Amino acid sequence: MNKIAAMLFVALLAPFTSPPAQAVIIANWTFETSKPTTAGPFSPEVGSGSASGFHASTSVVYNSPSGNGSTNSFSSTRWSVGDYYQFQVSTLGLAGISVSWDQISSSTGPRDFDLEYSTDGINFSTFGSAYTVLVNASPNFWATNSTVNTTSFADDLSSITALNNAASVYFRLADISTTSASGGTVGTAGTDRVDNFVVAAVPEPSTYEICLLGGLGLLGSRVWRRRSEQLKPRAIET
Repeated sequence: MNKIAAMLFVALLAPFTSPPAQAVIIANWTFETSKPTTAGPFSPEVGSGSASGFHASTSVVYNSPSGNGSTNSFSSTRWSVGDYYQFQVSTLGLAGISVSWDQISSSTGPRDFDLEYSTDGINFSTFGSAYTVLVNASPNFWATNSTVNTTSFADDLSSITALNNAASVYFRLADISTTSASGGTVGTAGTDRVDNFVVAAVPEPSTYEICLLGGLGLLGSRVWRRRSEQLKPRAIET
């Protein structure tokens, strides 16, 4: 292999020997600019997508009280089983999806939730086990200038390959019981609030890298052919 061929070989090989791609944020809802007062939809403060709320009750009140270490969050009243917060994003060109968020309830707000996902916004599946939300009271009290780590949640959905490279992916934080955060029964004035909902992923191999792989094979074939010709015995002149 001559020097130029060797340099081309290294250049073509580089994309496949580089470190794994780092996670990127698809969307992050901090609610600092959207400041919800309705069911939405709301665009994220970072990235693209939409967030919204759904309640069976027509008397639900949406507002934006203090978040977890921030001025605003997404809050609502009148919780019943099946009500939810929903977040939608596109994962085109991305894989290895993960989500994280902060969530807390008042003493009469809902305690038990599921994380659900979908690629059509109609048929949803539950990811993992149900999780419980704490009461918004000391030492887990949300305030503008302090962050409470015990009210943070995170799930790695990279095993759900249907979420990869999808035009639309939906996530729901859905109420699944009538038990309140304090252990009683959910009240009509009970609230639940969510903050800092982040959807992250890693880039899938790009088309040009796949083309480069084909080019790498072609280059190797040509170099091998040339080398083989160089090693052929010369014809004996008579």
